[in-house]
Order: sequence, then structure tokens, then C-alpha cells
Amino acid sequence: MPMSRAPLALLLAATACSGQSQQSNAAALTTNDSSAPVASAAPTPTAPPVTTLPDDAPDATVKNVAATTGRANTTETAPPFAMTTLGQFEDPFAIAMLPDGAALITEKAGKIKLRKADGTISQITGAPKVEFDNQGGLLDIELAPDFATSKLVYISYSEPRPGGSSLALARGLFTGTALANVKVLWRAGADGVGGQFGANIAFAPDGKSLFLSSGERQRFTPAQDPEQAIGKIVHLTLDGQAAPGNPMASAGGVRAQTWSSGHRNPYGLAFAADGKLWEVEMGPKGGDELNLILPGKNYGWPIVSNGDNYSGKPIPDHPSRPDLEAPKLWWNPSISPGGMIFYTGAMFPEFRGNLFIGALGGEALIRVTLSGDTAKVATQYKIGERVRDVAQAPDGAIWLLEDSGKLVRLAKK
Repeated sequence: MPMSRAPLALLLAATACSGQSQQSNAAALTTNDSSAPVASAAPTPTAPPVTTLPDDAPDATVKNVAATTGRANTTETAPPFAMTTLGQFEDPFAIAMLPDGAALITEKAGKIKLRKADGTISQITGAPKVEFDNQGGLLDIELAPDFATSKLVYISYSEPRPGGSSLALARGLFTGTALANVKVLWRAGADGVGGQFGANIAFAPDGKSLFLSSGERQRFTPAQDPEQAIGKIVHLTLDGQAAPGNPMASAGGVRAQTWSSGHRNPYGLAFAADGKLWEVEMGPKGGDELNLILPGKNYGWPIVSNGDNYSGKPIPDHPSRPDLEAPKLWWNPSISPGGMIFYTGAMFPEFRGNLFIGALGGEALIRVTLSGDTAKVATQYKIGERVRDVAQAPDGAIWLLEDSGKLVRLAKK
């Protein structure tokens, strides 16, 4: 995700905690293949762009109370799957499974690839321009809830802006060979430098609205600013407006869009069968979190974390501020979580109702069992590659997208 020059501590943070591969091109722009301009329904932010990044979280204002429960680090085991490589991609980020067993794959440089059920791979034209640098580029991709009839696809990406970049959400029509009539629906604003875009899209169970994770761009304090859309999970209509029923719906602006706040770099969003929304996010040096997302709650970043700054400067643990929502599980040392799914497939009936979390730094696939509001790590499977995204295929197989570029299918042995 994009960032310009910053202090060494921030560069280390971008690499280690976000688990992103570094790119050699500084703020390279990749244009789309379509001759038609990308339409915009989203307002253009007017705040001055952010040009510098802080080194550390703010000084603590409370005495540290150590976290003693919820630590999820566990011993790795060998994966019990038959693993087959399905294709090779360049800097891939996300998978969207199509009903026929094909898949759309985003590459951060700004390309969408189609891997057909017969194994052939082609490029889908019409992707929007992106700012491709370090953590930025073309990011998540999801099919609309009514895709079978509408053929609409949603994408999130770092949009090049005059003063840097911004997280953007867009929608386009999938024709089989192109993404047509692409329109920007929403922008985070707060243009400028910094990685950690978050950018994960999850549709509400009723299919009438969507949730989008918006990372704090390595800027720390905006995650606590109700007037900024970064460091938040926003709840939007399918057209990118503030969803009715949001905690601050009557307030207007960013407040009306906000579902939860105090997030660092949320990379995974998934609804469980009971309608609960689960989120996994990267902490700083340690302190990765699995959170149960509740409306109006503040999840504490950067005031509290079960990790510390990369400089070694401590941050109070979550119990230091019991008024802020604590994670259900946390990892220290970091696993650098990537994408996440709630499994419902037929191939592994024993895993139905479990979360599967990809781990970048941990090079693993982590299975978590759920019981209402509680979560427990069941197994950490050693993959040996950085797992960027996880998807469930129509046949119930689990697909992994690795930072090495490989697309891998996990099936019954």
C-alpha cells in the first residue's frame, strides 16, 4: 500500500507488521486498460494532504495493566490437505470466487486476472488507475450480493490523488472480459502519504449494505478522530452512502458512515452464520487482533495495544482502558494476518462454522472455532509461504493466495 519516504521506524513497521512485500518503484502509477474514464459519485476531499508520518504512538496517559487472557499463539502443525498450485500471479492481493468455479484475482499493480475453471488465465480490462507503491495498489475485490443477475463487482484500491493517495471504493460491470462503467462510490479522504489501507469489503448478510475496513495509514491518532474515515470500519449502502441505522447516522459526514473506530490495519472481515461480524487486524510489533465488531465501539488504537511500537516504546495493553473494546484473540509475536473467511463448505464438514485466517509473517493458515461471542484457536497449519488471502470455492475447497504469487487449492487428501 502506498507510502512515500518516512522515518526508518515507519518503514520497518510497514514491512513487518503489515507483512507487505516491498516494491522498488516509488509511487508508480498504473493506468487502466479502458479508454472510458472512471466515473465518480464520491465527493472529492478538500482537507490538506498529509505529508509526514509520526514515528510512534502518542505517549501513554494511563498506567499499563498487562493483558493476561486471549493470547492465541500456538504450535504449528502440518496441513492435512492435498495442496495443488492453480496458477501464478504478480503481487496478488485478493480472490473473488465466481459461481462456476472461476476466480477474479487482483494484482496490486492495477490488473484484474480471470482464472477460469479450466485453468486458463486472462486479463480483465477496465481496472481503474491505482497508486502502486509498497502497500498500495489494486486491493480487495468482491462480487455484489446479486451478482448472478447484476454482474456487478466491487473493488477497493489506493487512488492517486494530487496530494498523495486515498482509499477508494468503486463498482463496475463484469462482462466476462472487462470491468465496464466503473464508478467511484466512496473515498476515505485524508489524502497523502502512508500505507495500511485495510480495504477489505464484506456485504451484510441481507445483501443490502456493505462494510469496508479503512486502515489508519500509519498515522496513529486519526483512528480516534471521528471526523476522519481512516482507522474505521464504515457501513455503507450499495451505492456508497452512509447506511441507515448506523450508530451516528444523524450526525452526517464521516460520523454517519462509521460503524466502529480505533482500528490499525484491518485486513479481514467476515460474517458468521449468526450474523456477527468478525475482523482481523495487524498490530504494531506484536498485538495482532481478532475482534468481534459491534456498532459504535472503539477498539482502542493507538491508545492501547497488546503490542509495542517498532522503536521499542511501549503502548499500554488493552486492560489498561477497559472502556475500550478488547480483542477476542491476540498474537504476540505477530502473525501478520491477511485475509479471512467463515467456512460453510461441503468438502470439510468438520470445519463448518470455523474462521480461516491467512498469516503473512506467520506463513500459516490459522483455524479458529467460534461459539457465540467467544473464539479459540484450534490449529495453526504450517504453509511455509506468506498467505495473503483465503477464499472458499463452490465445491468447498479452500483457496490460498500467496505473496509468492501462487494460487493454491486445499482439498481432502
